[in-house]
Amino acid sequence: MTPPEEQDKEQQERGPDQEQQPERGQHQDAGGDDRARTTVAEEVRDDLVTTEHTLQVGDRTLRYTAEAGRMVLREEVYEDDVFTGVKPKAEVFLTSYVLDQPEDAPPRPVTFAFNGGPGSSSVWLHLGLLGPRRVRMGDVGDLLPPPYGLVDNPESLLAVSDLVFIDPVSTGFSRAVEGGKAKAYHGFSGDLESVAEVIRLWTSRHQRWMSPKFLAGESYGTLRAAALADHLQSRYGMFLNGLMLISSVLDLGSIGLHEPDDRAAVGFLPTYAAVAHYHGKHGRRELSTVVREAQEYASRDYPWALARGRRLTGSEREQHVATVARLTGLSPTWVDRADLRIEHIRFFTELLRDQGLVVGRLDSRFTGPAARGNAETFDADPSHDAIAGPYAAAFNHHVRADLGYESDLHYEQISPRVHPWSYADFEGKSVDVTPRLARAMRANPHLQVHVAYGWYDGATPFFASREVLEQLVLPGEAFDRFEHRYYEAGHMMYVHEPSRQQQSADLAAFVRRAAGQESS
Repeated sequence: MTPPEEQDKEQQERGPDQEQQPERGQHQDAGGDDRARTTVAEEVRDDLVTTEHTLQVGDRTLRYTAEAGRMVLREEVYEDDVFTGVKPKAEVFLTSYVLDQPEDAPPRPVTFAFNGGPGSSSVWLHLGLLGPRRVRMGDVGDLLPPPYGLVDNPESLLAVSDLVFIDPVSTGFSRAVEGGKAKAYHGFSGDLESVAEVIRLWTSRHQRWMSPKFLAGESYGTLRAAALADHLQSRYGMFLNGLMLISSVLDLGSIGLHEPDDRAAVGFLPTYAAVAHYHGKHGRRELSTVVREAQEYASRDYPWALARGRRLTGSEREQHVATVARLTGLSPTWVDRADLRIEHIRFFTELLRDQGLVVGRLDSRFTGPAARGNAETFDADPSHDAIAGPYAAAFNHHVRADLGYESDLHYEQISPRVHPWSYADFEGKSVDVTPRLARAMRANPHLQVHVAYGWYDGATPFFASREVLEQLVLPGEAFDRFEHRYYEAGHMMYVHEPSRQQQSADLAAFVRRAAGQESS
């Protein structure tokens, strides 16, 4: 769900294909006789459960089959260059929804969806936007009390595409196999390869290689999706029709997650201006006017001012301090002390300090009481506080009562166990997958990309996200394959009901167009 926070820089060198699982110990049967040694491979099985459902969409009744449970991932094992079989390495939880179709019907599109984190399950896209059931939780100023609600979602993407929601290893109900190590999956490469394997297996087992295929990722899930587009092509020859990048972050350096970077100060500035507008710091000015001014300043004058460093003095410095303060709603004194560089958590803590409030990071429309009035940074994100409970209640009910899947495991909405997350592939450079996205688009001239931005998203700021995409190394005509959509909400823009309805329509139209089914 959220992009990665700054983590311990310990790196992992081993990927999932290097992990070999130990054999189980000896077993005895009821008569006391020794059985032959049984390997994990012979014991671990998929535990998928299938159920039938209907969904009313306008005057249409959609009949669909849901499948929920854990798919076993296996690795090929070689000893002295001799193939000795396969062993299980992980059990990945997924939920799929497939529309019932006549046997002679053309293949439907299928969308593989996941959130980010790293460490997030797919619950947010599943029950917030795309799935046939959705959370009822209310919104800013009108949040529902526990136990919240769960209702049918007639705007579900299921109307135009089958859906597969994937929880990466250590998130949701997904785990390494008993006796196996999860660490191999807690990094860029291990995560990428395991999710790709789930997609390949599901596609093959359901005979969907001839279906139009899409990936939908949110936050770190957009970084995963962009790299997957390249990986699926180069490893499996699986070419996609479309990517849906929701709250996109493809270059972590652009938002300063690992090292301080002036690009982050620039990338966040228009978001700060939009948030300041929402909280009344721009009077009667229109949001579009405020954002346009901030983007123009961030595009030229602001980077120049930051690049001046200690050479920016006197009235020239005062002018830039005043501009940044006016756009962000902060005091000139605070901006001056921050050396014109505003770190995002400090902004959310400072903006409404005089009211005793902090502003949400995931969705800056939300506010909450500050734990301490003089704190440098807030102790919790009030927007995450608002959504965690409704989604936990809804999913834990839905998976058991509706989908018939039982487990005593804790469903990890956002798992702390994945940290430290390994970026060993990027050692000494920014975590940036834009070259892989560009490569995928050059190789596949039919790959379309939909990008969704929230004006009040304080995790993956819209200006930084768009700037990264505009720098892709692509022929000019390839940029016509991008569509950009903005919503008056935050990181999970579907929390805001008007945005959810519009976004649902936008995604459905994108799938139809990219799958060549606009007239259907």
